[in-house]
Amino acid sequence: MNPTTETTWPDHPFIAEMIRQTRAFDSYGVHEQLSPFELLQPYIVTKAQRREMPIIGDPDEEILARLKAYYSAIAMRIEAGCGSMATPLFSLSHEGFGRVIISVGKLLVLDRSLRDVHRFGFESMDGLCEQADTLVNAALSIIRQHPDAAAA
Repeated sequence: MNPTTETTWPDHPFIAEMIRQTRAFDSYGVHEQLSPFELLQPYIVTKAQRREMPIIGDPDEEILARLKAYYSAIAMRIEAGCGSMATPLFSLSHEGFGRVIISVGKLLVLDRSLRDVHRFGFESMDGLCEQADTLVNAALSIIRQHPDAAAA
């Protein structure tokens, strides 16, 4: 069992956005009865759990939905920070390799290579929030440097 408990989750606005986005990607309501804690628990993948996963593997639909929810939540936090629409775009092979970009106006504010998507996850909720903050802050910095392109 994963050592993360509800009481150890950080009080962070990104968690609320993750819950919204994860529920939004659950188009058939499969996870409707899950608590927020149960809903986000799959995003936590410890080193021990990662070691048990095969190095090469094809991501399933649930992992892809989690990945898209995560980057969509980042896009929403970027929107909240700059007031302009942020759009995530994904290009993934069936093997779990690809790229995610987030654009604001005509400005590319996030560009990440994706690999081993079947192993996607974070050591802890704190780690998830810290990584999200890093990406959002970097994107907002780019927007501040190029406001005309972001507004276009």
